[in-house]
Amino acid sequence: MDSEGSLRERLVDAGVELVTAGGSASVGLREIARRAGVSHGAPRRYFPTHHALLSAIAHRGFADLAARFAAAGEGTATPRERLRAIGTAYVAYAVENRGMFELMFRHDLLDGDGPAAVPAGGGADDRAGGHPGDRTDDRTPGGENGEADGPAPERPRLRETTRPLFRELVELVARHRAERKGHEGTGPGDRAEDAEPPQVTAAALWANLHGLAQLWSWGSLPLMLDAAPADAGRLDRLVGAALEAHLGPAPR
Repeated sequence: MDSEGSLRERLVDAGVELVTAGGSASVGLREIARRAGVSHGAPRRYFPTHHALLSAIAHRGFADLAARFAAAGEGTATPRERLRAIGTAYVAYAVENRGMFELMFRHDLLDGDGPAAVPAGGGADDRAGGHPGDRTDDRTPGGENGEADGPAPERPRLRETTRPLFRELVELVARHRAERKGHEGTGPGDRAEDAEPPQVTAAALWANLHGLAQLWSWGSLPLMLDAAPADAGRLDRLVGAALEAHLGPAPR
């Protein structure tokens, strides 16, 4: 990796560490620069706004989550089995990576329309929606601590990373319905859970899993169910119940 790419990754690595330890509120450009061993203005070369920085960190989280989905789906024979596997992986990721998980879906803090790292030089003050103490001048830094001059390379837009994960849920719901209808000989709309299009069912299932993940991470569900926070078996059963609620009973 070239020095520019290496510096950018070091900055993102530092941001990931901060988010993991203390959530998105702990992330500031100056602290990231300190951890990466560069001048306090260096992060603005790659992340001219606080939103751009948080988006790059979230981008890393989505890449990790996508890898977990791929690994969880290996060896599954049916769309429903894959939905359960990735649903379990989704909830497990949230429990293990609470700070990152919360950031990834805070689109009020993220720049979903722009690239994960935007070229600097726009002259924007980061205080609006930024982090206290992050104000620096708007010049592109260079020639210091490995900081290179020239325009920063554009990265994939955050939406290009997040939307495929939802599309996979929609496709799996549609495939599950088609497969079940082929086995049972039922027609469109014969089941109550098929009344909505696959996009709506996938969105409702996602919302159910997301709420399950958050309530478990916050300790609310373990308290209500008299379960240990590390009770993976109970968590897996809750994922199964969510699937039954949105897809209908599992085949016997």
